[in-house]
Amino acid sequence: MPYITEDRRKELEIHAKIMTCGELNYVISKVIKMFLDEHEEHYQRYNDILGALEGAKLELYRRKIALYEDKMKDANGDVY
Repeated sequence: MPYITEDRRKELEIHAKIMTCGELNYVISKVIKMFLDEHEEHYQRYNDILGALEGAKLELYRRKIALYEDKMKDANGDVY
């Protein structure tokens, strides 16, 4: 996950309350469209976007989901 400066974080803040996974998908799609609108279209650009999405997915898993799974394993017992 690329950690960016506090100044850039403030500039990139989304101030809408996202209520559903459909809305989350919409916001992600709009951000990608905005990025594409500002950059030349070519294969590498699409590849870079997919890499950014994969990185965000892996960071979510590493920082949130794995911790949740460990907590549930402790609460409910390990399958292995």
